Amino acid sequence: MAGNRLVFLALALLVGCGGDSDGSAAGDNPGRDLQRPAVDTGAPLNDRATRTPSKTTTKVAAKAKTAAPAAATRTLSSGTAISAKFDAGISSRTHKAGQKLTGTVSSDVKDKSGRVVIPAGSKVHLTISAIKESENKSDKTGKLVLTPTKVVIAGRSYPLTGSAAALDRTLKDRKTNAGDLAKVGVGAGAGALLGTAVSGGSTKGAVIGGVAGAAVGTQRAIETQDRDVVVPSGSRLKVTLSAPFRRAS
Repeated sequence: MAGNRLVFLALALLVGCGGDSDGSAAGDNPGRDLQRPAVDTGAPLNDRATRTPSKTTTKVAAKAKTAAPAAATRTLSSGTAISAKFDAGISSRTHKAGQKLTGTVSSDVKDKSGRVVIPAGSKVHLTISAIKESENKSDKTGKLVLTPTKVVIAGRSYPLTGSAAALDRTLKDRKTNAGDLAKVGVGAGAGALLGTAVSGGSTKGAVIGGVAGAAVGTQRAIETQDRDVVVPSGSRLKVTLSAPFRRAS
């Protein structure tokens, strides 16, 4: 056993000596450049810390993505005319100031660029500001003042500022009333008194005066007979803007 151990020890010594035949370890080569490569200090460093977006930043970004583009506004200038038709008739005999009316827009109303601002079929709302029958023959129109208040487009209301005119309004004679009969009666009575006075109190003078007075009273009743302002249902309505009208597209 001792002999075997000596053999193994001898072999180990031979291997150790033979591994460095040039007598120096590879690591001990004096010709090797053991310096580290030079560092380029001018190169940019990517040493920014990674930031986690906050909840607020995430919400703002989400809103920016989902936000709809700003709606364009369509405008009608002051003086623009809107053609419409009355949905119901008007009469100074039945209607009073303060009552509400509606009309239907007859044709599309467009802006200067040709875009439709108020489409046909929209509803124009109006208020009767004043209405009065004609009380004498010299009054050819009576009185009817209409004020537009709003227009409803696809269920949404927009204010209107301007004036409105009933283009087909007429005057219609009323039936003889107590006031008209009173005018005839007053004329006849005054004529009878005058005839009596002129004829010296005779009955004949009173009759003649009464007939003449009645004729005068009748003429006066005709001249001052009340005539109602009448606007037929479906007749033409014209609304004229006195201020710009704006509608978001």
